[in-house]
Amino acid sequence: MLRYLTAGESHGPQLTAIIEGVPAGFPLEAEKINIDLSRRQCGYGRGGRMQIETDRVEILSGVRWGKSIGSPITLCVVNRDWVNWQEKMSPHGRHRDDKLAVTRSRPGHADLPGAMKYDHHDVRNILERSSARETAVRVAVGSVAKSILAQFGITVSGFVTELGGITSERPHLNHNAIMEKVMASALFTYDEHAEVEMKALIDRAKESGDTVGGVIEVNVCGVPVGLGSHVHWDRKLDGRLAMALMSIQAIKGVEVGSGFDAARNPGSKVHDEIYYDSVRLAEGKSSGFYRKTNNAGGIEGGITNGETIVVRAAMKPIPTLYKPLRSVDIVTKEPFEATVERSDTCAVPAAAVVAEAVVALEILNAFLEKFGGDSLGEIHRNYDGYLAYLRSF
Repeated sequence: MLRYLTAGESHGPQLTAIIEGVPAGFPLEAEKINIDLSRRQCGYGRGGRMQIETDRVEILSGVRWGKSIGSPITLCVVNRDWVNWQEKMSPHGRHRDDKLAVTRSRPGHADLPGAMKYDHHDVRNILERSSARETAVRVAVGSVAKSILAQFGITVSGFVTELGGITSERPHLNHNAIMEKVMASALFTYDEHAEVEMKALIDRAKESGDTVGGVIEVNVCGVPVGLGSHVHWDRKLDGRLAMALMSIQAIKGVEVGSGFDAARNPGSKVHDEIYYDSVRLAEGKSSGFYRKTNNAGGIEGGITNGETIVVRAAMKPIPTLYKPLRSVDIVTKEPFEATVERSDTCAVPAAAVVAEAVVALEILNAFLEKFGGDSLGEIHRNYDGYLAYLRSF
């Protein structure tokens, strides 16, 4: 069982994660994790925090000479802005200064419900942890998961399919060619014409003090049949993926495969017909069974069916606006216009990188449940034996 825990505040000294359950022998290098951390900070429409932070990971335990050793892995991402917050975020009572209390809760944030739940009259105690800054270390953890999955030919790719109502037209290209376009795009999308419109929309929103949301998609290629299970509600892989995606800050909706469109069409247009061709086995496929469509998004009955996993998530516009919304002071109860923390105009491309991370973690968890062992070699033996079984089914 793979488990991970993150800790740290937005303006604290660092963000930390501990990953338990990574078997021994997997190649892990900080440089590869840093590539994903850099991608998370990119994207048209990002704000001032990205100029302050240049995220880099430190591997503090669980890895020796570039390979996992089977013990818990500790990852750390330092907050460079901590130098300006050492007393304001100090753990020491002697630094307490009640004049610094934030009492004005912002609409769309966890500020007010969090303060009420935890009996805080300083909203900073809520906003520091609820901040999307926490996703930096989750991306680091997800990068570890992607590196492990890559050992078995499984890839996880995220991109933007819609922004502020502008939809990208998917080109008739294979997955690798589509991802080349995505990696060359400032908005992590594959439609150059839509990207021009999206940038113009972000510019207009920035000028008016507003923000923009959108839709991201994650594809998982190379997954075998049989991850997840139908026998218990909490083992269904689509349910686990939905929970992981909904845990990302600002995500308000998730769909698998054709998603909500499945409710708008008759069954004959929704369900993926099944075919068999033994030639696929000679071509190196893991099974002769296949589908010509993928409306199910690679998951049927909570179990992977061998097709590409397709999940999408809807991200609301960032609630911190430079055109403040109305709220109420939690102490005086007086109305006011909400305060502005440093903010982005659009963070949808960054959310695609975070979505990759959380999806990769759930896929890896299901993978290790199915093929688990204490070392890379043992897992390979289990996996290779299962693939041989699938080919003979």
